Amino acid sequence: MSLDRPVTPDPYHLLPATASFTVTSTDVSDGFPLKDDQVNHAGDTSPQLSWSGAPEGTKSYIVTCFDPDAPIVSGFWHWTVVDIPADVTTLDTGAGASDATLPDGAFHVRNDGGGLSYMGAAPPQGDQVHRYYFVVHAVGEETLGVDASASPAAVGFNLAFKTLGRAIIQGTYAH
Repeated sequence: MSLDRPVTPDPYHLLPATASFTVTSTDVSDGFPLKDDQVNHAGDTSPQLSWSGAPEGTKSYIVTCFDPDAPIVSGFWHWTVVDIPADVTTLDTGAGASDATLPDGAFHVRNDGGGLSYMGAAPPQGDQVHRYYFVVHAVGEETLGVDASASPAAVGFNLAFKTLGRAIIQGTYAH
């Protein structure tokens, strides 16, 4: 069974333009399927990410993973890490397991599955290919001004006013 619906637009093209910089991964190849361990119920392991070339004035980073193709209006937030210090430019594979595996000062807000960690890809069986946007947001403040009780939407709202630049790598997945 396939859900018959149009492909959603790239959500980041809908936002005001910001500077861009580079994100790479040993685990995600841009535009290609995610590895099995990055899938829900097959590992829920966050991918390795490294970034460079952030805009001048960057004081912290936020890392998110968003699926705009989820069969709900709001899409699905799989991962949100807040307040990564500016001198950190890499998250190792599995860093999204808990707050204890993140750099000092960084923390998770709840993913849309309810956990304070990375939740792997989980599109409905038989659905279209889903896109997973792993985004590093360069922020012009040391802290975003939210705590772990914030929703990913609240983080996104705050980012609308504090983002200096974005680096994006996109994986895909379908059952």
